Amino acid sequence: MATRKLNPSISADDVERQAALIRDSYDSLAPMSPVREAVPAATIEDAYAIQEANTRHWLDQGRTIVGAKIGLTAKAVQKQLGVDQPDFGTLFADMAVPDGDIVPPGLLLQPKVEAEIAFVLSRTPNPKALTTAELIGCIDYALPAIEIVDSRIADWNIRIVDTVADNASSGLFVLGTRPVKLDALDLRLCGMVLEKNGDPTSFGAGAACLGNPLHALGWLAAKMDEVGRPLKAGDIVLSGALGPMVPVAPGDAIEVRIEGLGTVRVGFGKE
Repeated sequence: MATRKLNPSISADDVERQAALIRDSYDSLAPMSPVREAVPAATIEDAYAIQEANTRHWLDQGRTIVGAKIGLTAKAVQKQLGVDQPDFGTLFADMAVPDGDIVPPGLLLQPKVEAEIAFVLSRTPNPKALTTAELIGCIDYALPAIEIVDSRIADWNIRIVDTVADNASSGLFVLGTRPVKLDALDLRLCGMVLEKNGDPTSFGAGAACLGNPLHALGWLAAKMDEVGRPLKAGDIVLSGALGPMVPVAPGDAIEVRIEGLGTVRVGFGKE
């Protein structure tokens, strides 16, 4: 497994200390203070170094990478966090929840859900020719997806350094089960409805994701090549939210419908 090419400006001790605090928060389900407050000098590059330290740790513990997720694909959220580009995190196999399953209590700290389009890749995108045609050609099929985001930072009090260090505020993800080829979809105009307990709660369309989910994939393919861990055949890519994220609590049931892709569902077990 390649190691990401990173050059943190903060000390190696600071990187490892913050990575360990994030892991402790995962294990204890106790929220932590923002990384940016503990290490005020930390940059986005430093935050990715913290993320990478945990990725290496979890790989050593036996976890398996199955793809990547793209965050901050909405311009309004980028503006809120003071950045002009998305971010990314790693998807591990044990983060996958079967369609229609129940997430047991005690796994997540402060979960929220987002509706997304997931791509499954047929090959590695050519980083020197990330045209629309190249991006379409590297996708095997698309699926509707629910990303269950979470944050180890207390009260979701995050800025860009905090979310990047925390694996882009990742939690779990759910994929639909009916693969759809791209020629059957309008990725930009496909509408989305997210229902919580039967009530429509979040609305959106493909255009909410950087104008088109393919644009998000292009950004990710270039970034992952840059850091030395290029996307590959079989990878799952969560391309970014199609509408506002929605908080969830024990007992909630979520269903997402995306035009042309179908539905995907997940529930949250009661305490």
